[in-house]
Amino acid sequence: MTDFWSVTLKLLEGLLTTGELFLLTVLFAVPLGLLICFGAMCRFTPLRMVVKTAVWIVRGSPLMLQILIVFYGPGLLFGLPLLPRFTAAVITFVINYACYFSEIFRGGIQSVPRGQYEAGQVLGLTRVQTFFHVVLLQVVKRIVPPMGNELITLVKDTALVRVIAVYEIIWMGESYIKKGLMWPLFYTAVFYLVANGLLTLALGRAEKKLDYFRA
Repeated sequence: MTDFWSVTLKLLEGLLTTGELFLLTVLFAVPLGLLICFGAMCRFTPLRMVVKTAVWIVRGSPLMLQILIVFYGPGLLFGLPLLPRFTAAVITFVINYACYFSEIFRGGIQSVPRGQYEAGQVLGLTRVQTFFHVVLLQVVKRIVPPMGNELITLVKDTALVRVIAVYEIIWMGESYIKKGLMWPLFYTAVFYLVANGLLTLALGRAEKKLDYFRA
């Protein structure tokens, strides 16, 4: 019988890859999402339409398909070397989640009363200063719940990278099926539940710390 602790160590190895993909996605997708949001709200119509079309395409197509396109596309279309598998996964996830985050940012920014911008102008602040010193923290308060949902989804979506043979936790659990063992695959659910539980607690604490923005 396969030792329980050896299976746990193997799954922890896969969890490390999952966690690394999650952290890198959040690190790059959040600022990129804010930039995309500004593009989608830009008064320059051609830029705004290009950004909105790109967001529509990314949000409207399956993430698994996007992973395959980023990994195989450059080689098949242009004869370029394939990207490293993990790098292709990170690029895909950053672009995909940045588009989702951009819509959350846009909703949060548009939900802030116009009077907040006018108050900043009265104080002599520029539009940029008003946004970063007056509006942004109020936006953060409003977007924590929907952003939390996306982050929890991101944890689970990391399993999709197995389609290009990135050895994340589901891949590790599934590898034991060839040995006639099913329980390690179900055991992976424990890791996901713990990770999402900790993430939920952290988001709850963040939301409480921002309660002073409540009207």
